[in-house]
Amino acid sequence: MADEPEGLVLHYLRRLDEKVDRTISDIGEVKARLTSMETRMTSLDDSVVHVHERLDGMQRQLDNIGRRLDRIERHLDLVDAPST
Repeated sequence: MADEPEGLVLHYLRRLDEKVDRTISDIGEVKARLTSMETRMTSLDDSVVHVHERLDGMQRQLDNIGRRLDRIERHLDLVDAPST
């Protein structure tokens, strides 16, 4: 009879140990997936920055083209006189 409680405690300790092992494994997997997601987010952030830089460059080019077109129109007298 005295061995039964000790055996029962050992049984529950082993089950608890298995659960702790599974939890540790699951946490390791979650950490690996989180690291992967962080890496992808960093890559996406870099891509967004690159797109913004390209858009800024394109906007500067469009502004420059607009100024040149205005100058050409004035030079050729293609601009309507301002209405008063």
